[in-house]
Amino acid sequence: MTAPLRTVPGSAGDPLAEAIELTRRLKLPHIRRALPDLVPTAKAQRWDPAEVVRVLLAEEAAGRDRANLATRRKRAAFPAGKTFGDWDETASPIPRPTQDALKSLEWVTRRENLCICGPSGTGKSHFCEALGQAAVEAGLSVAWFTIEDLGVLVRRHRVDDSIARALARLIRSDLVIIDDIGLLPVSPDAAEGFYRLVDAAYERRSLAVSSNLHPSGFDEIMPKTLATATVDRLLHHAHVVVTQGDSFRLAQATSGQGVKPFT
Repeated sequence: MTAPLRTVPGSAGDPLAEAIELTRRLKLPHIRRALPDLVPTAKAQRWDPAEVVRVLLAEEAAGRDRANLATRRKRAAFPAGKTFGDWDETASPIPRPTQDALKSLEWVTRRENLCICGPSGTGKSHFCEALGQAAVEAGLSVAWFTIEDLGVLVRRHRVDDSIARALARLIRSDLVIIDDIGLLPVSPDAAEGFYRLVDAAYERRSLAVSSNLHPSGFDEIMPKTLATATVDRLLHHAHVVVTQGDSFRLAQATSGQGVKPFT
């Protein structure tokens, strides 16, 4: 048997003002913003009460979705705001079927890794950031690092031996992106941080790595023993994409597209 609804006393003053005050108490900011415009519209168009409730709840849900998206994007700390909106899939050296498969993000839900390696300027960082932005928009959490950021993390937490806890917080993200490995020799702290991250995420979270070197060459920039252990775990469940060709940036520079001409 359905329980009767509670009897709510009628308004003693302005119902709209009281409703707005209730949204403050109940922490419903998006309904509060919608109420002043929606109530007159509902009256004028003689909406069914259920429709009024539905629209208000939909406004709150949509507003929370927007706020959560903004929070996830801020926490990801993307460096340049690159998305697939400004990505030229036809110019990329990555095969179109591979691009489409990676954009589906199914590999992230399977906790697989991605390694994109190749010369500078072939779109590795752009593609990784665009994948991260797509993951955020799909409701996933993302964290973006350079390999030296991992070195800073190790140094910061070595003092009180809290690096394990810091990494545990980090791999709560569904996808962790490490960009631009191989441009410079890796510091000992960064090499340690990279290994610790790969080990902590192994078969638990997805990593995406961009590098000028193929992972098999990581022993050129970090100690061989550490590189071997890192690559072993990184590549076990990984898609390896090799980019080739000339730098997009250099091509634009030599053709005069890198700057806006003087007038």
